[in-house]
Amino acid sequence: MNNPTDTKIHNWHTLSADEASRQLETNHQTGLSAVQVAERMARHGPNALQEKRRRSPWRMLLDQFTEFMIIVLIVAAIISGFVGDVGDTIFIIVIVILNAVVGFVQEFRAERAMAALKRMSEASARVIRDGQVKAINASELVPGDIVLLEAGNVVPADFRLIEAAQLRIDESALTGESVAVEKQIHRISVIDAPLGDKTCLAYKGTIVTYGRGRGLVIATGMQSELGKIASLLSEGDDRKTPLQKRLIGFGKWISLVALAICMLVFAIGITRGEPLLLMFMTAVSLAVAAIPETLPTVVTISLALGAHKMVKQHALIQSLPAVEILGSVTIICSDKTGTLTQNKMHVTTLYADGIDADSVRWKALQNEALLAENSPWQILFNALALSNDAHLDGHRKIQGEPTEAAFLRSAQEVGLDKASLENKTPRIKELPFDSERKRMTTFHRTEKNIIAYTKGSPEALMSQCTRTLTSSGEQAIDQGSMLQKAEAMAAKGLRVLAFAYRHWDTLPHGEKPEELECNLIFLGFVGLIDPPRNEAKEAVSLCKSAGITPVMITGDHPATARAIAYQLGILADSDGRVMTGAELANLEQRTFEAEVELVRVYARVDPAQKIKIVRALQDKGEIVAMTGDGVNDAPALKAADIGIAMGNSGTDVAREASRMVLLDDNFATIVDAIRYGRRLYDNIRKFVRYAVTTNSAEVLIIFLAPFLGLPIPFLPTHILWINLVTDGIPALALTAEPAERGVMRRPPRPPRESLFSHGMWQHMIWVGLLMAGLTLFAQAWAYHMGSSHWQTIAFTVITLSQLGHVMAIRSEKESLFSIGIFSNKPLVIAVVMTFMLQMATIYVPAFNPIFKTEPLNMNELVFCFALSSVVFIAVEIEKWLIRHDWIYET
Repeated sequence: MNNPTDTKIHNWHTLSADEASRQLETNHQTGLSAVQVAERMARHGPNALQEKRRRSPWRMLLDQFTEFMIIVLIVAAIISGFVGDVGDTIFIIVIVILNAVVGFVQEFRAERAMAALKRMSEASARVIRDGQVKAINASELVPGDIVLLEAGNVVPADFRLIEAAQLRIDESALTGESVAVEKQIHRISVIDAPLGDKTCLAYKGTIVTYGRGRGLVIATGMQSELGKIASLLSEGDDRKTPLQKRLIGFGKWISLVALAICMLVFAIGITRGEPLLLMFMTAVSLAVAAIPETLPTVVTISLALGAHKMVKQHALIQSLPAVEILGSVTIICSDKTGTLTQNKMHVTTLYADGIDADSVRWKALQNEALLAENSPWQILFNALALSNDAHLDGHRKIQGEPTEAAFLRSAQEVGLDKASLENKTPRIKELPFDSERKRMTTFHRTEKNIIAYTKGSPEALMSQCTRTLTSSGEQAIDQGSMLQKAEAMAAKGLRVLAFAYRHWDTLPHGEKPEELECNLIFLGFVGLIDPPRNEAKEAVSLCKSAGITPVMITGDHPATARAIAYQLGILADSDGRVMTGAELANLEQRTFEAEVELVRVYARVDPAQKIKIVRALQDKGEIVAMTGDGVNDAPALKAADIGIAMGNSGTDVAREASRMVLLDDNFATIVDAIRYGRRLYDNIRKFVRYAVTTNSAEVLIIFLAPFLGLPIPFLPTHILWINLVTDGIPALALTAEPAERGVMRRPPRPPRESLFSHGMWQHMIWVGLLMAGLTLFAQAWAYHMGSSHWQTIAFTVITLSQLGHVMAIRSEKESLFSIGIFSNKPLVIAVVMTFMLQMATIYVPAFNPIFKTEPLNMNELVFCFALSSVVFIAVEIEKWLIRHDWIYET
């Protein structure tokens, strides 16, 4: 007997919905039980496509030894062991292993962070199990699950459709057909029908563009149609960020210079009669220390760990370049509802039959004749309850979209029970809302006929109304005065929706909205308040101080948009300009671009018009962040420099098109993310500043010493020690540096701005020369004074100079003492630990033969401290000059 969950044996499109359900032993209404789900998950596995196998931790560790310069160093160490000092060989191998461990730990953390981000961004699905609607990760679906679909969903598995209300699905990803397919639930008799003709099926990876439906899962993961062609799909290489690309180019250039200097150092040493093995090891060690091959990797790790930390601030980064671009954003185009406002809708005003009613007034309506059978008020409240997808859960709490939940709550407050109304007048057809019509209609069967309720924006609905219902019956409608009434309500900051109805003798069979949503009878207006978020006004102010222009884009009435924008500070005065979608549609792109930078609020804008706004701003040189949540927002989200999807209210399509997801749908989170992005970029600059400066100092010291008549200052062990301990540990701790003071009081960074701008390259040159000069001076003084400690003194001065440098560059402008020495505790710990290790190489007897060091007396140690502190003092003076605008452009 065939297993009922063997999804490979059926032509599912030839079965009716009931036959398919029986085959999979499931129930349309209650779905699978927990026991069935567990058994089927064990049989079929997760609903996921097979991915390229991730590197194991062991492979990640071994990869640390595959870099070219590390291999060269290992080979050099082995050669040294055969012909020279075995102790040096052991030390070098230990350094290589420690270096690999540090690299592995950082890379492993970054890999885990990115894996966690990927899990968080996984698509979800609304499924019926044990009679309850549940939201689960799409990977948890199993054959036999009943899944609810709505516009904006990415279909999470292959389905046999069992319910379809105006359901249209874009299957271009599978079939190449650009037009969305109209779906239905009836069986297809042709067994070998092409994929696109199986209209009762829905396929994993396709997109619901309109309507809603319910599907029975028939195939998951690699058994789905998408899974069958997954082997033909290439994952593609991970794209590098712009900063990584620039650093790779910089690294290649500096590597060539470093290699040339190393070869020159080797040649000069041999010419002077230095031992061949010593010069070979010195040249190799210097090349390892000087070539910044890890800079792009460090950037990747920093961005990945930064993106992971941003989740705590409710920002889910889906693309690493987004972290980098955040610091360059100049315009934030934000939706109003739920982003700038609380998305906690409640009805405050109703208008019907020429009467305004506030919440107190309408709660009293049930005791008055105004709520009598077939009165305007009674039909309006019926419409609020029935033309509505909100519902009560098992705990009698209202679940659903905030606006519809507010409508249902208002109906309950006058004593209406939605379940009772639905029993008497069940919904039998609907025309779902879409952004073009700006309307939604539901059809309900009554004892006498069919009644259709339509709701939508006042402008979109009033044009379809021919009469209005009053307590005296139907009368001619004055559309102009009604729209003025809606305008007056909107000017108070209310979101205004209009309601109408129409009776039909029988259920109309047409599907065209223009034929079904006409000759309507106007019922009234509903005004909802959605208060601005408490933190939004401060976030808007912070944007302006940071040189970022906040722009509100909404589908609401212009008067509503103007009132909210003024409250938030987006508009400077209460009668500020608001551009409507109709005005925008009549403007040519060139004309619009001439004034786009002056417009702060857009109202009654279609999602399709957002892309026009994005392109106009980008053509003016702006870096645009755009929020969106709907299916039609996806093109604008992709076109924007940073598309930002809503995590709570956003559709799957919007999330897939975006680079960042707001987990709390909050405008202030965007501003926090920009602040964090600026901080992260600043810290990467500090890391590069430190690494390049110290590496250049080491190269200069060894290169210049022979020209000054001095012996080679450092042994290979010294160079490798400095590279791992002094350069490595404090440099990594720089990435934990708090944000600079005034980070949100400076203009956005131009995206093409060099990483080395604002005096950074000048700093690296003069500080590198200063470190080299101080070290060579210390060596020359000790050497000519006849001290046998000259090499230990030079080793100590360069190490302590670098520690002073890393503390001084914690801020690009502020003094260390003003930002607080302990404000970056990981760095303080790293510096103290490095100092203690350096002292151990000098004063612990067991380390002296390894490092070829000798204990310094007190005068020599004080001399080293005094000389190395010059670097710290000099950089503090540089920052003082920067603060007074005497050097560099800021």
